[in-house]
Amino acid sequence: MANRRLAPAAEQPESFAFTPENAEWAKGQIAKYPEGRQASAVIPLLWRAQEQNGGWLPQKAIESVADQLGMPHIRVLEVATFYTMFALEPVGRYWIQVCGTVPCDVCGAKELKHLLHERLGPPGHVSPDGNFSWLEVECLGACCNAPMVQINHDYYEDLTPESLSALMDDLAAGRPVKVGSQIGRTSSEPQGAVTTLTDETLFDGSRIGAWRKRFEEEGLHEEGAETRAKAEAAGAAVKDAADPKPAKPDSGRATESPAAAAPAQRAAEGKAPAEPDGHARGDRSTVAAPTSGPETQPAPQSGRSYTETPSKPEEGRPVADAKGTTPVAGAEPSAAPGRTDGSQAKPVGVDPNDKGPPGPGSKGRSKTSSNR
Repeated sequence: MANRRLAPAAEQPESFAFTPENAEWAKGQIAKYPEGRQASAVIPLLWRAQEQNGGWLPQKAIESVADQLGMPHIRVLEVATFYTMFALEPVGRYWIQVCGTVPCDVCGAKELKHLLHERLGPPGHVSPDGNFSWLEVECLGACCNAPMVQINHDYYEDLTPESLSALMDDLAAGRPVKVGSQIGRTSSEPQGAVTTLTDETLFDGSRIGAWRKRFEEEGLHEEGAETRAKAEAAGAAVKDAADPKPAKPDSGRATESPAAAAPAQRAAEGKAPAEPDGHARGDRSTVAAPTSGPETQPAPQSGRSYTETPSKPEEGRPVADAKGTTPVAGAEPSAAPGRTDGSQAKPVGVDPNDKGPPGPGSKGRSKTSSNR
């Protein structure tokens, strides 16, 4: 797209002012915004100024809107030059805006622009009869029906160079034209035949009625099943009340097992006692351990040898031997032999042959004691 600039000074009017009706309308638009936010009404006011001026915005109209909104002129000029819906130069009675973005470009917009260039001249210029002018613009939002053009306030879609030329002829002659698709497509249907929603029952209400009827029948069926279940439960309760079932005393209690065959029980029952070999007639058996033999000797617990210590059965615990014997596990600590009070301990590093430290007047202290 070319740079958007104001019309030459020769085409600019000397002044601009809203008509009384448009001025009152502008006040209503400004009143929609809070104090200090009047600049938000800049686009509606520019659009009304363009319509009043014959379809394009002169420099004086831009400055007038800026003064009415309390905005710098350059700020309003930025808005007017940014949006292509504002024409900055005089336009024809039918202003043709051609969409040149990718969807329209790949569908034939290049051929449309070539036709307009040959018939009307470069973009931005009015035809000699004053009927047409054209401009390439950004996306106009009808990509499904590309290529398309906007003429004044209406869209014309699914165009070809031939259909656009015929459309321009009808407009110039004042004949009625068809707005929208030029090939008979409704809205944004697929080009060619309709391939979706071909079943009329999807949108004529019949299928919805069938579903509603099915839900009602299922609801009645569920209500009937619930009623039958309640009736059966009530009948079972009446039957149980009329014919109660016998109680079970042992229900929920632990089952008792027979007592073990103890000697007293065996004697009370007249049974023979256990056999002399240690085998009882019941489910238990007792084996007598041998009292002598090599297999009865306990194995040593370590590399040291221990002397067996006899025990006194009346006390129930082993007794240590006389002093001088090897201590045996289980003996009383107080009766353990070799117990000392620590008086025989020697300091580390003292000569065992030393008889003791010399007296206060002696000079023969050992090296060890002198170093302490």
